[in-house]
Amino acid sequence: MLTPSFSCGFAVIVGAPNAGKSTLLNKLLRCKLSIVTPKPQTTRKKITGIYHDERRQIVFLDTPGIMQPRQKLHESMLAITRQTLQEADVVIALIPYTKGPSGFDAEFSRELFESWLKPVSKPVIAVLNKEDLVSPEERKKTEGEIMKRFSPAGVLSVSALNGTGLEKLVHTITPFLPMTEALYSEEMLSTAPERFFVSEIIREKIFLLYGKEVPYATEVVIDEFREQHETDPSKKDLIRCSIIVERDTQKQILIGNRGSALKKLGQAARSDIEELLGRPVFLELFIKVRPDWRKKQSFLKSYGY
Repeated sequence: MLTPSFSCGFAVIVGAPNAGKSTLLNKLLRCKLSIVTPKPQTTRKKITGIYHDERRQIVFLDTPGIMQPRQKLHESMLAITRQTLQEADVVIALIPYTKGPSGFDAEFSRELFESWLKPVSKPVIAVLNKEDLVSPEERKKTEGEIMKRFSPAGVLSVSALNGTGLEKLVHTITPFLPMTEALYSEEMLSTAPERFFVSEIIREKIFLLYGKEVPYATEVVIDEFREQHETDPSKKDLIRCSIIVERDTQKQILIGNRGSALKKLGQAARSDIEELLGRPVFLELFIKVRPDWRKKQSFLKSYGY
């Protein structure tokens, strides 16, 4: 039963690539929902994660990192971030601590606040990430500098990786949540379907297992998702996926010598997919070449951008 003080609303997480947005979302939900790799620009689409407790429901929206676009894919990713900001009741501007006199990337932060956040006129909480890398004195100084320069509605420090400061973040968000009833049931962690997270898991493994340009030239499309266990418990679910690349050389790298690399990819992905779904699956991966798909609007549209 809801208490009179119950709150609900949308909190959008924005920042530079590799600022720790996906790590923050996962730690808040205590579940690996958004894929995380050491490489930048891993997140390409909006990821919805739903936080519940007895006083609030926060619908967190993880977004692609803000960067200078070099192709149409990047432009589509930035458009997703701009559109998602319109859905916000409150914005979390995630800014990592850095070495240097200001303690943070002042140039990017100025662009973030002035070009991205000021036009949408939403309350902004500046969240300085990786607080474990600086002293308490440095934290206080940097938080004061952020408040002085950008005047956000709030400023605090966290470590998304270690999970420190997150309870304070949740309490700081709460006053900006406008609704008094939950939008989703307590069992829901996301509004995205299972097939979306399956494709994300495969993309994550590609980022982790392959180097250089291959992960960035890759898209994963679910061609078939047949839940056979519902009609016959003895059968595994069937998942067929196309891995899209831009060149034949990238295809050969993905496949590897006698298919060894693709086999390793399939095994790693299947293990995480089975953990996600809680049941065994039969996973088939096919490699398809679509020249310059990242630069062509027709391909981007068909892949959900």
